[in-house]
Amino acid sequence: MGSPLVFQYPNQVSWVRITHFHSYPCSGLSRSRMKQHFPLKNVQQEKRIYRNRVFFSIGLVIICMLLLISRYAYLQIVSFDEFNTASDQNRIRLQPLAPARGYIYDRNGVLLADNYPVFTATLSRADVEDIDDTIKRLIPILELNEEDIERFNSRIKTAKKTERVSIKLNLTETDIARFSEIKHLFPGVKIDTQMTRYYPHGELFAHVIGYVGRINDKELKSIDKDLYAGTNLIGKIGVEKSYEELLHGVPGNESVEADAHGNVLRHLGRKDPVRGNDLFLSLDYGLQMVASEQLAGRRGAIVAMDPGTGEILALVSSPSFNPNLFVTGISTKDYSYLRDNLDQPLYNRAVQGTYPPGSTIKPMFGLGGLHYGLVDWDTAISDPGYFTLPGDSHKFRDWKKSGHGVVNLHKSQVVSCDTFFYILSFRMGIEKMNTWMRQFGFGEKTGVDLPSESSGLYPSPEWKMRTRNSKWSRGETISVSIGQGAFTATPLQLAMATAITANHGNKVVPHVLRESRGAKAFKVHNGTHGKIDFNGKEEDWFKMRDAMVDVIQSGTGRGIKGGLQYSIAGKTGTAQVKSIAQGKRYNEALLTDRQLDHGLFVGFAPAEKPEIAIAVILENGRGGSAATALARPIFDYWLLHKDKNPVRPLNHQLSGGLMTAGIKPGELPSGASILSPDAAATPNSTDAPQTSSNTTSNTSRSSSSANSAPAVEGD
Repeated sequence: MGSPLVFQYPNQVSWVRITHFHSYPCSGLSRSRMKQHFPLKNVQQEKRIYRNRVFFSIGLVIICMLLLISRYAYLQIVSFDEFNTASDQNRIRLQPLAPARGYIYDRNGVLLADNYPVFTATLSRADVEDIDDTIKRLIPILELNEEDIERFNSRIKTAKKTERVSIKLNLTETDIARFSEIKHLFPGVKIDTQMTRYYPHGELFAHVIGYVGRINDKELKSIDKDLYAGTNLIGKIGVEKSYEELLHGVPGNESVEADAHGNVLRHLGRKDPVRGNDLFLSLDYGLQMVASEQLAGRRGAIVAMDPGTGEILALVSSPSFNPNLFVTGISTKDYSYLRDNLDQPLYNRAVQGTYPPGSTIKPMFGLGGLHYGLVDWDTAISDPGYFTLPGDSHKFRDWKKSGHGVVNLHKSQVVSCDTFFYILSFRMGIEKMNTWMRQFGFGEKTGVDLPSESSGLYPSPEWKMRTRNSKWSRGETISVSIGQGAFTATPLQLAMATAITANHGNKVVPHVLRESRGAKAFKVHNGTHGKIDFNGKEEDWFKMRDAMVDVIQSGTGRGIKGGLQYSIAGKTGTAQVKSIAQGKRYNEALLTDRQLDHGLFVGFAPAEKPEIAIAVILENGRGGSAATALARPIFDYWLLHKDKNPVRPLNHQLSGGLMTAGIKPGELPSGASILSPDAAATPNSTDAPQTSSNTTSNTSRSSSSANSAPAVEGD
């Protein structure tokens, strides 16, 4: 190997090592010198690398751009509505607007159910982070009880995030003052004004109109939550429940811009709610007042109907209660009083109460004898004061121990001869009796537009076998013929049967709604619904009417005939509460007040052209004469005074309630004081929580059997 040569150039020195290679012998080749080339730069390769890097970078950028565009398209196009809503909810909220509940009036425009503004504490899940802690801190401030908390917790679970849920209704001025002082400690909690229900006449219409109350857990599962957004009340009983859909209306909504604390900054848009329909009932305030006065301090029921249309003119159950107690939540003390009261004021005797109808059904039963051709108007029997079945020594006693002598169908109605109908029932049999009497509505619901109606009971052999697993006896047929035994009916059924009799067999369906006015269409049928199947003559209806007129003129109802300016067709009845053993006499002195006989009366007037049909039940009234006396003032008012001297409440509203009258929420009293009834308009007021006493009608049924046939006196 040689030494390297060094070449020096001006201003620059470069060193190049030249290596001498020596050849080595290999395969016979001579050693030679080989020259090696070492390029300093590969331009083509560098261009190629650069180009690849550029293309890779451009591709990467394009892919990223495509991903961004795809994501943007997904957010802005595919999921626009979802994310737009989520974004707006941070500042824009859709608040429900509860509709005003429709008013309820009587047939003359007297306001029976009003709307009243109250202050309410509310919050929404969107405004409050720790709801449980907030409610806990509010307990001493708003005086929340367990019911308030439970009701709020059940509603907040299903409410929408931005929906405001009531914490407590009907705040007092003290509640509002305490909260206002520390309002800053409760962001998201507000005091709002909401409409609630008010019944200006208190207990007078309680069983008909009913009341509204807070929506409970059971109702919350069944209702349309959107339809009831912002609403806390729903109809519980009576007309309020039957026509809830008409009265409630349709909610609206309002779009508002709010800050982080839920305070409204700006109103963006509004859809007004649709107010519920106004209902005009067939009830007459004056007639209801008169009927209620007849039962003041007593237990019983009165139903008055228009026989031509089926309209209920008055429906009274006594004692009654103050429905205002239930609107914003009744106290435990008040509810316990009503629930445990022996007189059961919450019980609607007129619609739910079932009583032995006694002799009031004799006109209908007598027409059945004509229908089947078993008797005619000339058929007569000799009444010795009792009846015995063939082959049986048991005596079914007439209410008159000595008997009535020779009686026909006409006289049997006038003197209420039991024996005549004992014989008729023996000839007819229970199966035919059942078929005929059901045409008058006995044993079936009338179809009235009020909830919780009882069907009563018209017994049959099939019923007894099904319920008691025993055969029907012939003696039971005898008891049923005079409205005793297992036979029970409601006062409403008796009124309807009387109306059908007055209509000469044309049927009517009792109803309280006369007209509905509002956005929701609803048509009421006023008139007859078919006719019963009767094989007799049209003349038979007139003759039965005449017999019922003679009941008032000379028979068991003659106590009210004095000074009559019109004719009344009626029938008295007495229903035993306590059965009497065979061979024993009815001894009132040995009975308690609640064991005394019930008094009943049915009738219509004017007899020639009926305008009103009445059914009266007076619990423990001793006999039919007492009930008959209650009917006379009702007839007088409707036929003589309602047009000339109508009874009306003072300062009653005809076109709208308290808000229509121009009263502002700030001018209204608060607290429980606003829920007291109009003393001037309520005939019966008690010291207890606005209730009267009520006994259950079910417990006063007669259980007379064939072995203890009823003896009905003073019919």
